[in-house]
Amino acid sequence: MKILVIEDEAAIRDLICINLELVGYKVFSAEDGLIGRDFLEKQSVDLILLDVMIPGIDGFSLIEDIKKYNTPVIFVTAKESVLDRVKGLRLGADDYIVKPFETIELLARIEVVLRRYNKNDDIIKFKNIEVDTNKRIIRLNNKEVYLTAKEFDLLLLFLQNKNMAMSREQILNRVWGFNYIGETRTVDIHVQRIREKLELKEFLKTVFKVGYRLEE
Repeated sequence: MKILVIEDEAAIRDLICINLELVGYKVFSAEDGLIGRDFLEKQSVDLILLDVMIPGIDGFSLIEDIKKYNTPVIFVTAKESVLDRVKGLRLGADDYIVKPFETIELLARIEVVLRRYNKNDDIIKFKNIEVDTNKRIIRLNNKEVYLTAKEFDLLLLFLQNKNMAMSREQILNRVWGFNYIGETRTVDIHVQRIREKLELKEFLKTVFKVGYRLEE
């Protein structure tokens, strides 16, 4: 999957690009609207992360040019007023995320938008594991392995956020939901089961005082 990041602040642009590359996306970047527009005239991408306040052509104006490519757009901006959000969505943006944000939230929003456009891969492979996300079938060394619904969702979360350290609270929110009432120990138990069932002890690492990370 190819993503174009149009963001004028170098530190933010670099951080977004690094994190997207860590989880397997091919990433391109542009520091202003003119460069971003020129890039899109020469090469197609699967999704665009677009800042609103960028030089050359601002994001609200640039999205008008982007429409002809039928490429999903997520606004990434510091403009947090409701009117700005509504304007961005009415202009054709698929989502709107306000700075500052956590990387895991950005990745989740990207996944949702790509899924909406049917751009996500149905088959995800990691080492000797193959996951069919549509049929919810998992194979280890070509042999089907049974996981519970939560174990499957947890595995998918790790696969979609490879090399990213996630806290137990973040994992609970993503897999069990914000309304879940229970202890973070639930995450530890499910991680242990996944490690054993899929031979992931070497790759599904515990991050001290944080949570877990699936290492490529």
